[in-house]
This record gives sequence, C-alpha cells and structure tokens, in this order.
Amino acid sequence: MESTASPLDEQIEAFLRWGRDERRLAASTLDAYRRDLEQLRDFVAKSGGAVDAKAIDVLTLRMFLAELHRSLAASTIARRISTLRSFWRFLRKRRLVETNPAAVLDAPRASKELPRFLTVEDAFRVVDAPSGDEGRDPRLKLRDAAMLELLYGGGLRVSELAGLTLERVDLSARELRVIGKGDKERLIPIGREAMAALRAYLEIRATLRTKERAPHPDAVFLGIRGTSLTARQVQSVVRRYGTAGAGRSDLHPHALRHSCATHLLDAGADLRTIQELLGHASLSTTQRYTQISVDRLMAAYDAAHPLAKASGDDD
Repeated sequence: MESTASPLDEQIEAFLRWGRDERRLAASTLDAYRRDLEQLRDFVAKSGGAVDAKAIDVLTLRMFLAELHRSLAASTIARRISTLRSFWRFLRKRRLVETNPAAVLDAPRASKELPRFLTVEDAFRVVDAPSGDEGRDPRLKLRDAAMLELLYGGGLRVSELAGLTLERVDLSARELRVIGKGDKERLIPIGREAMAALRAYLEIRATLRTKERAPHPDAVFLGIRGTSLTARQVQSVVRRYGTAGAGRSDLHPHALRHSCATHLLDAGADLRTIQELLGHASLSTTQRYTQISVDRLMAAYDAAHPLAKASGDDD
C-alpha cells in the first residue's frame, strides 16, 4: 500500500525525531508539538492548500491563528506560535524551506489572571476526603490520600506526581526528587501527614495488580490494574475529592499547587523558598502569590476594620 503521508507530515516527523533524539525533549513537550502541528496540517488540508511547509506563508499562518482565537485562550495561542517558530527554525536550519513565515508572528498578550486557590480549611477537607469515600476500594483510598497530600503539601505539578518513581522517594530523609519542567530535578520535603499517608500506601502498592500483570516496576502511583497513572487519571482523582471535600467539581491539581504556595506565603515563608519548592525558573512567577495575599489582606481590612466601615462623612 502506498503511503498517504503528505510532505508536511514527513516534515513534522523529522522535527519530532530531532526534538527527541538531539534535544532530548520531554515526551509531554513532543506530544504538545505534535498536536499543534497536526492541527495546522488539518487546517491547511481543509483550506485546500498544498500540505507542505514550503507552500505555507505568513497569511496562511495568520488565518490559522485567527480560527484558533475563536475558542482558545491567549496563553494557548501564544504556545501555538512558539511551536510554529520552533518548527520553522528547524526546517530552515535543515534547509528544508527557504523562508520562515512564523518569525513575524506576534504572540497575543496573555492575561495576568491570578491563580485560583483553596482556603486552608477547604484544602484540608479535600485532602481528608478519601477517608470518607464510601464504596471506594480501600487500597485506592490510601493511594488517593497520599497523592493529595503530596500535591498540596509539596506543591507538585500533576506531571511530576504521575512521573514519580520509587527510586526518587527517600523515606528515611523524608524527601522526594522530582523531575520538573526542562527535566530539572529538585528536592521536595515530605511533611509528617504526607509521610504517614505515603507509607500507608506503599505498604499495599504491590497488591494493585491483576492475575496477568504485576505492578509497574518503577511508578509510585498505580491504577487498580497495576499500571502507572496518567496525568488525566490524577486530575480525575482531584476532581472527585474536590467535589466531595470542597464542593469544587472543577478542582484541578494546579489549584492545590497554588494553594500550597499561597498558604506558605501567608504563614511567613519567603518568596525564594517558595520558588525553590515549586521549581519556578523565574522569581516573577512566584511573585504572583504576593498579589494574592495583598488582595486577601485588603478584603479582610474592608470587611473588618472600623476605618473601612466608616461612612466617609466629614466631621
């Protein structure tokens, strides 16, 4: 059977091989690149144009981005543009195209929306929710409790939790070694409650298997059949207990991460410490939490301080 791959398909595959073999990009980054570029391919094919990077000009790219603007946030559009720029830079370096139409694309301004977070009380309710989950397999309740403790207590990203392996857990030192963005490793201290939850789960981890399949040899967190959890499965667990514990069916693991940072700042932790814990490359990212705390301070002032309640009439 003859191949139906277009020139653009072949160019995309060459780009992804380069990213995997030469740049050693993370699998999640390569998956995102593939989705973005295949979306462009489908747009070009639907528009009746030649499905070849050589035939794609800046007008085509702008029409593609204009269509995305109807349904995607500015931050997502900006990421698409970053993918296009990386793709065409690769093609130019390999002399597969003569021009780089993506070089003149302007990224939209991302909104400065502050991260959503839980109150301390709601965070505790979410973390404690697995214990009251009637009908849930007891082993999964122990697993879920350990996951929530680490997401909130350690501020882990969902990908960091899903990718955590046994060799990176040091129970005696009470710390984890996680692989964050850019394949950077950092140490995460394990609090007392998280430590107890993790120990309890690890004691039953080996029972998560079927007759046909032994547990995944490396992954810390497993599904009921012994396979390693995906980021989507972790998100599903968080939504389950977001609903049960805080009435938040939209709760995302990142909200637990944001809550961790906000509550640490409120308790007196300095920004550099929070930056190290969360693995932020830039302190400016961490400084967003300062604004959250200032906003909360002003809200409390307006609600409780006598001066804020004064009528404002002159004496």
